[in-house]
Amino acid sequence: MEKPNPVVQALKFVVLLVAVALVVVPFWSIVVTSLADQEAINDAGGGMLMWPDGVSLDAYQAVLSGGVVTRALLISIGVTVIGTLLSLAASAGLAYWLARPGVVGGRPVLMLLLGAVLFSPGIIPTYLVVREFGLLDSYASLVLPVMINAFNVIVMRAFFQELPQELFESAHIDGATPFTVLTRIVLPLSKAVLAVVGLFYAVGYWNAFFNALLYIQTTDKWPMALVLRTFVVNQSAIGGDQVGGSEALPPQLPMQMAILVIAIVPILLVYPFLQRHFAKGVLIGAVKG
Repeated sequence: MEKPNPVVQALKFVVLLVAVALVVVPFWSIVVTSLADQEAINDAGGGMLMWPDGVSLDAYQAVLSGGVVTRALLISIGVTVIGTLLSLAASAGLAYWLARPGVVGGRPVLMLLLGAVLFSPGIIPTYLVVREFGLLDSYASLVLPVMINAFNVIVMRAFFQELPQELFESAHIDGATPFTVLTRIVLPLSKAVLAVVGLFYAVGYWNAFFNALLYIQTTDKWPMALVLRTFVVNQSAIGGDQVGGSEALPPQLPMQMAILVIAIVPILLVYPFLQRHFAKGVLIGAVKG
């Protein structure tokens, strides 16, 4: 067995270290700045901090004391959970139907899905459809237009085709219906791809601000992504009426960074539980088309 080249190993380590630093250092700066008080911000010249000079939770207490941030956080959690469950159910059902051999109409639908991967309908036609169905300024507009992702369906279909067909044949001989086969056999054997696709859907729902920007017209219905865009990206001033009516507000920068941390942490908490399925689900689902 050939020994690994020490120079190559060292180079790989350096590249990996740089990649980790590019991810960790900005996030560290965001967290440290969100915990800073007015004095630390003044000492840093009003900019981002790299090292903590005391810890203050005033920014988190302000943004989570009620108002637009708290409401948007609850809305995003609801849309993400409900949307992910609906998307998984619809995608799994469609993928299983397409994975069955000899299904009537399966090939045209598959070609339609492949076309949806390559070609987007565009903003204006999508908006007109949402408007005609009366979904404007409703939470349904954040879920229904994107409930099924063609790429995710194709990945799940490929995964289902890799499952032993003898299981399906035995179930059919025993009189099991297609729905029973899907819920009792296919889904329990497909935890890896369900975890991966579920994570894709959850991240998409959580981070989607453009649909909310197009369809949501009431400020009280803003999801977290729109709040993040308004107060962090556009740097709009955060007033007391927007964060629970606090009279003495912390500095703007720590509150903006606190909103950013709150927007990032939920996905970071979910990912470790699904990470062990991630590589397996993607690779197996992509082997066969």
